[in-house]
Amino acid sequence: MGTEQASPPVSGPRQTVLPTGDTGTRPMLRRIGALGSAVTDRPVSLHAAAVLRIGYGLLYLAFLLREFPHRDEIWGPGSPWTPALARQLFDQTGWFSILTLSDSPVYFELCYATALVTSALFMIGWRTRAVSILFAVLVASFHARAIFMTDGGDNLILLMALYLCFTACGRRWSLDARRARLRPSPNQADNPSSSRGPSNLRHELLSARRLLSTTLHNCAMFVIAAQVCIVYGSAGLYKVQGGSWENGTALHYVVNLDLFRPWPALSLMLDSHPMLIAVATYMTVLLQVAFPFVLFSRLKYIVLTMLLGMHVGIAILMGLPLFSGAMIAADAVFLPDRFYRFPGELWRRTFRPAVAGGTGGRRRAGNSAVPPQPGSPTETTAHQEMSQQRAEER
Repeated sequence: MGTEQASPPVSGPRQTVLPTGDTGTRPMLRRIGALGSAVTDRPVSLHAAAVLRIGYGLLYLAFLLREFPHRDEIWGPGSPWTPALARQLFDQTGWFSILTLSDSPVYFELCYATALVTSALFMIGWRTRAVSILFAVLVASFHARAIFMTDGGDNLILLMALYLCFTACGRRWSLDARRARLRPSPNQADNPSSSRGPSNLRHELLSARRLLSTTLHNCAMFVIAAQVCIVYGSAGLYKVQGGSWENGTALHYVVNLDLFRPWPALSLMLDSHPMLIAVATYMTVLLQVAFPFVLFSRLKYIVLTMLLGMHVGIAILMGLPLFSGAMIAADAVFLPDRFYRFPGELWRRTFRPAVAGGTGGRRRAGNSAVPPQPGSPTETTAHQEMSQQRAEER
């Protein structure tokens, strides 16, 4: 070009000049920073965590009530697997159960009643932080006491009970959430600039507690999702290795097992359709293997719906409602919060205008033109919503 000048020759070794823009490490550092912010900024999937809490609390409560007439033969002093035998096994495996601390029938009945009450309190979300730990201890104790009578559903409930101890599963649809919504938020905690001395220290401690709680919750929800993926993926890959799953006859043998056939007539009717058996066999393997790979696409909703049907079929045809319920509750972790908020929003849009009547339109029109005045119901409602949001963030 006309304005270019020839560069003078440079003597000596040639020096390499690095560009002044972003190097290859900076985008990676930005991604790591974004990942760290996503983990620590706000808790994710709070509604899904609440569904897990309600689901597993309800499942274990129903399980304990179902086995109430047989509790002594399964977990109590009258069990063929005596507490002494259980303690000998614990010495080898490292397990622990509060049920083996005493051979007294009164002590066992007290533990059983405590398990019933704890499951109910965990389900409704009362003092969830403390109750979740007690729930996990009781589930592990009952699981270890009758280790030879457990199945896949018991194992999954035990794992989820341990994981839920680290989640904020009581911030939605619980008594804790209702109490936090009704409790006024202190002004000193909301305005740290006006705090002095101990109040400022208290605010810093609350901020640290909130950060720790958010981090543990997000990490625990990730572990729960990973656990479900491992369950489905390993089950599907294990089935691929079997010849009966390869030729489409596996479910034929399943529906003919007397141990897993609560409705023989229904099983025989299903077995009379070989083509349906083959399709169901191949679809089972396909869904389980493909599940971890469709989580980041819209296909996951179709796969989750088909898995729901599969688990309902297992509960009815094989008589495993606890296992099916545990898997259905675990699948809820993959549904976004907007999925759980949609029914409530639809209900409010549909019925609240009808309840408000003719005054609702005038109130909305007035609110759009006149700002809320101090002490007005609108300002009070807005203040309550802000207080609720701050309390939920804690």
